[in-house]
Amino acid sequence: MSILLNRLFVVGCFLMVTGVIDVQAQNDSSSFSTEKRESKFFNTVDHVLNRLSTDTWSFIPAVTYSPETSLGIGAGAIKVFKSKKMEEQGLRPSSMPITFIYTLKQQAILELDLDLWKNYNKDYINARLELTDYPFKFYGIGNDMSIDHQEDYATKYAYFHLNYMRRIMPKVYVGPRLEFRTDNIYEKQENGMLESGEVLGSDDPRVSGMGLKLNYDSRDDIFQPKGGAYHQFTWMTFQPFLGSKFTYNRYELDLRKYMPVWENKILAMQAWWSFIDGEAPFQQMSLIGGSKRMRGYFDGRYREKMAMVYQAELRLPVYGNLGLVLFGNTGQVANKVAQYAFDRFHYGAGFGVRYRMNDEGINIRIDFAFGDQTAFYFGLNEVI
Repeated sequence: MSILLNRLFVVGCFLMVTGVIDVQAQNDSSSFSTEKRESKFFNTVDHVLNRLSTDTWSFIPAVTYSPETSLGIGAGAIKVFKSKKMEEQGLRPSSMPITFIYTLKQQAILELDLDLWKNYNKDYINARLELTDYPFKFYGIGNDMSIDHQEDYATKYAYFHLNYMRRIMPKVYVGPRLEFRTDNIYEKQENGMLESGEVLGSDDPRVSGMGLKLNYDSRDDIFQPKGGAYHQFTWMTFQPFLGSKFTYNRYELDLRKYMPVWENKILAMQAWWSFIDGEAPFQQMSLIGGSKRMRGYFDGRYREKMAMVYQAELRLPVYGNLGLVLFGNTGQVANKVAQYAFDRFHYGAGFGVRYRMNDEGINIRIDFAFGDQTAFYFGLNEVI
């Protein structure tokens, strides 16, 4: 989710900051007036953001862009549950973002999320609901699929997950997780891979599973961590007695580390592995690409039973609420461990602009990425 108004502000901020650097290098006498204009501009940005918000809700026109969606326009709101007493006690804020987007690719997307911290941070509940009508692209299964191998399809799907976690020792949380997704693929490319019926999941798949999630969370802030780690291990089993049409297990390990470097710059790093044991539909296979893993590659550009992704971001403050990010990523997919190899990695890199939209640290995000395509993304919050 992102914001057209704020996107224009941020791009303007970026151009203005670079212009300020040039002006200062050429003429010291103009620096004071430039700083005044700069301060006035940012005050105007903050004022507009405040007018679009209440004490607990931020209401925003939502604009997204990514290779997967093209331009999307809609509306969004985010509620942050936080009080002065919670801040004094060091308690984490709960949040509930709601977004509806309609894209130029005729995709309709409704997303509702809930991150709820209770009982003095001892209990954590996370829930997500997605309802979509989603024309998309399928590239096949494997690590070496040509970009010319793509085919179009369209699906309507509903997805839901619910995760309850309990703190069992300092910084360690564990608890059950439920997942459900059902697809109705109503359009396939003639004579394509999906129409042939040979690809699992090409015929209205439904998966339902339960499992366990284990978190280690030592971050000093959940929205803008400057130190600490966030490690997650998830095991899910999808079985017919749970209502699933497919039988398989999924294992995921997500390791993230945050550390200050130089002065007030932050280095964020992530290593992610996914492994499927059994026969999963193509929608549920381990995949790389998209705005969260491997920017610069289409979401699901590569998919298989196994996947690994490594990412790093350097976060640089610029002025006030404005920041810049430099990032790089690499990853690959495989059918078995023996297929992993150094010469099978795919690489991407890029840079981004950030604008902090509230005191909690929720960022407007604009990323420009270079992988097997040049791509840019608008969204909220950090990728890592």
